[in-house]
Amino acid sequence: MESTIILIIILTASVLGRANSVALATCFLLILKLLNADKFIFPYLQENGLFLGLVILIASILIPIADGKVSYISIRNVFTSWLGIFALLVSLFTTYLSGLGMNYLTIQGHSEIMPALILGAVIAAAFLGGVPVGPMITSGLIALGLKLFNKIGS
Repeated sequence: MESTIILIIILTASVLGRANSVALATCFLLILKLLNADKFIFPYLQENGLFLGLVILIASILIPIADGKVSYISIRNVFTSWLGIFALLVSLFTTYLSGLGMNYLTIQGHSEIMPALILGAVIAAAFLGGVPVGPMITSGLIALGLKLFNKIGS
C-alpha cells in the first residue's frame, strides 16, 4: 500500500509538472500493481527494463541515419568539426557518468535516492523546460562527487 501511495504522489507531481514520460511510466506500474501482475513483470522489468528502454531510445535517435537523412559525408564533416569533436567528448563523459550512476543505483544499492532524482527531473521539466531523462546521469554525478569527496577527504 505504501508503494502505491508513493507512486500516486510521483504521478501527481509528474502530471502537474508536465513530465509526461514519468507520468506514463508511473501509470504503467500502477496498472501492473492493480492487475496483480507486478509479481511477475516487475522482476523482468527491473532486470531488463533499462536495456530495453535504451534500445528504443537509441533506435529513435538513429532513425535519421536509417531513413537516409544523414549521409556518410555529413557524418565525416561532423567528426572533423569542433562541434562534432566537442559532442564526442561530452558524449564520452555523459556515458561514463551514466555508467557510474547505474552502478551507484543498482550494484551499490542506493536506489533510495530515486524519488529525489525523479522529483528533480519533474521540477526541471515543469519550470526549466527540461526533459526527464537525466536520473542516471544525475546519480553518476553524485557517485563521481562522492568519489572525489572521498579522495579529497582521505
